Amino acid sequence: MGLFSRLFGNSKVETKKVNVEPVEYKGFAIYQEAIEESGQYRIAGRIEKEVDGEIKSHRFIRSDVLSSRADADEFMLKKAQMFIDQMNGKIFD
Repeated sequence: MGLFSRLFGNSKVETKKVNVEPVEYKGFAIYQEAIEESGQYRIAGRIEKEVDGEIKSHRFIRSDVLSSRADADEFMLKKAQMFIDQMNGKIFD
């Protein structure tokens, strides 16, 4: 069975849970959570904010993959900041 999953791809994406310290930006907490895939890193993360006593979260995964976790995390941070700016901070409205 291992041969077939290597030939045709395994639909499961194994993710290692890593404790990530958020980056604060305009009242939002940005978590850089790149996903390791076949020796590369998919740009992924989440944006969180407390709204009316409840933590709201927006998770996103981009199709882009980069060769290092640091590059993927940096790109994710820039994209999250751009998203917050474009939405004028109204992500959860």
